[in-house]
Amino acid sequence: MTMTDETANVGANLASVRSQIARAAQAAGRDPGAVGLVAVSKTFGPDVIRLALDAGHRVFGENRVQEAETKWPALKAAYPDVVLHLIGPLQTNKVKNAVALFDVIETVDRDKLVTALAKEIDKQGRGPEVFVQVNTGEEEQKAGVAPDDTDALVETARAAGLDVVGLMCIPPFDEEPSLHFALLRQIAERNGLARLSMGMSGDFPVAIAFGATQVRIGSAIFGQRPAPHPSSSSG
Repeated sequence: MTMTDETANVGANLASVRSQIARAAQAAGRDPGAVGLVAVSKTFGPDVIRLALDAGHRVFGENRVQEAETKWPALKAAYPDVVLHLIGPLQTNKVKNAVALFDVIETVDRDKLVTALAKEIDKQGRGPEVFVQVNTGEEEQKAGVAPDDTDALVETARAAGLDVVGLMCIPPFDEEPSLHFALLRQIAERNGLARLSMGMSGDFPVAIAFGATQVRIGSAIFGQRPAPHPSSSSG
């Protein structure tokens, strides 16, 4: 893709976002080092992603398995310390590819997916860390397990041998996010889960105040996203 002024400034943008994360953590009385940054690189090509890699960043998030497969195998070969997160919905027919490529899968939200992941992890001998995605707003159009069903899904995933490390949520865009972040933290605490993936460009300081251990930020780093290709399929 053609470089824009925004994408050319990826290194400076990363530094700015890291500073904002540090300030938010300090304001919340937390260690800035306890909050990780997942740079959301969906829809951006390898040329733009390399700017972030060259600036020293190594943790990235992608929404679609198929899109990630077009760019990340070569990038991970060149930068073997990259940690790649799947942050979009995962279809069971993409589980084999997801387990092979991603180091963290943040969107486990149903028993059928747990079963498919457990079988594929056993087959490949490669076990990504997983987060259970909670639909804190119980929105019909959004992926994620209902809050009341989360404990049972966490137990099912653990029993299946998945490496469940935390919870993830995406609050409704028109509601106060702190209510959803507080709910996610409460569910995590009662399940003994230490990691919380919550907070994006518009609300990450609030998420950090409520205990986020990682935030997912894209446009503030990479600039305005190009329109997705109409033939791209969900991952």
